[in-house]
Amino acid sequence: MGKEKSIGITVKKEEDMAEWYTQVCLKSGFADYAPVKGCMVIRPVAYACWENLQKFFNESISKMGVENAYFPMFIPESFFKKEQEHAAGFNPEVAWIQNKDDNQERLAIRPTSETIMYDSYSKWIRSHRDLPLKINQWCNIVRWEVQDVKLFLRSREFLWQEGHCVYETEKECEDDALQILEEYRKVAEDLLAIPVIKGEKTTKERFAGAKRTFTIEAFMPDGKALQLGTSHNLGQGFAKAFDITYMDKNEKKQYPWQNSWGISTRMLGGMILTHSDNKGLVLPPKIAPNKVVIVPIFKEENKKNIILAAKEVKELLLDFKPKIDERDYYSPGWKFNDWELKGIPLRIELGPRELEKREIVLARRDTGEKKSVKIKDLVKEVEYALNVIQDDLFEKAKKARDDSIVEISNYDEFKRAVEERKLIKTNFCCEEECENEIKDDTAATSRCILMDEKTKGTCFHCGKKAKGVVYFAKNY
Repeated sequence: MGKEKSIGITVKKEEDMAEWYTQVCLKSGFADYAPVKGCMVIRPVAYACWENLQKFFNESISKMGVENAYFPMFIPESFFKKEQEHAAGFNPEVAWIQNKDDNQERLAIRPTSETIMYDSYSKWIRSHRDLPLKINQWCNIVRWEVQDVKLFLRSREFLWQEGHCVYETEKECEDDALQILEEYRKVAEDLLAIPVIKGEKTTKERFAGAKRTFTIEAFMPDGKALQLGTSHNLGQGFAKAFDITYMDKNEKKQYPWQNSWGISTRMLGGMILTHSDNKGLVLPPKIAPNKVVIVPIFKEENKKNIILAAKEVKELLLDFKPKIDERDYYSPGWKFNDWELKGIPLRIELGPRELEKREIVLARRDTGEKKSVKIKDLVKEVEYALNVIQDDLFEKAKKARDDSIVEISNYDEFKRAVEERKLIKTNFCCEEECENEIKDDTAATSRCILMDEKTKGTCFHCGKKAKGVVYFAKNY
């Protein structure tokens, strides 16, 4: 009995979310700490989820004409100095390698790849016929300011994709940046069942070197916002810094327009925070590597027949990548708890009674609801159940997010809402000085300006004319 208790989650999500989150990541087998400070190990189930995300997103960007490539992780120091705002924005986060040959410049381990990629672009782009150039890479990133790792949410090294595209016109550039933002919304909402808000970052929160930054923002159950993906209109600044030019149709030299965009393994952290519970991990069916686990319930005298039946069930469900738990040294109850901890969306229970009736018991991971199903109807019932779980997880998370939104009109209301860990919607001047004062006083930051909602009101903080409707919250 003691052993059974030790594998489970020992704190409640609603009482100590930080400790609960760490236990879910570790005990479910999703991640582990690395021996290197600030780093983590992504275990097979989590990496399989990441691969499913890659596949989903690659299909989307391929339709947009984006191709995958790979660039070096080492970046010459001089490259950073070419775009000063970008260099200043990333300088505190860069890990440097001093070359053994003192005559050679330092190399950075990439905190992001604009500079190394744009050096190549300056060689590849010569004519308007070379545009648009649309390239994405899946890679690792190192940002050295982090010391205490928060699994998937913040670490010195993490996995991501970064797209970097080049266009003749700003309209093409920004249209694609906004289309990518929509594709990110689909990853979050359709694949991970995390509701998000699309918007534009304020000047203060804008990506270093960008003209405009767009974002998808999620709101976690502990009352903190989580930025899940961004896309940027980089303007022509990087093109000028890296001498990326092309000859237009009139044989005139022009600077192109560029965008960049990225999502990371932080998405998986957002998924865990949003859906998992006090029993452990909850995986939305569409991202889950294995969507079904079959737990045969047997004694020694009927083990052979029930295992055989379980394997027949597995053959019927191959499209859902089922697993069979044949372990005979644990009780069925212990195994149920173990698979709930690991988060597989559907559990199939098959014992002597079910075998006699040619049926199984389906148990949902998210609600625990059980249902007896005839084996002849199994494929249809499993497919239906998985779709319902996916939809229910999203709707539950959306209701929780929407119930946390408060609209305020003055600073006293704002401070009260911050203390209550709400997602705050308000009119805002969007001025950097005003935003700095708010952050210094409350630790809350702007999350995004709503692009489809206009305001005629005044700023809740300074009283000046509002320039947008903005969401605020404390954030990860």
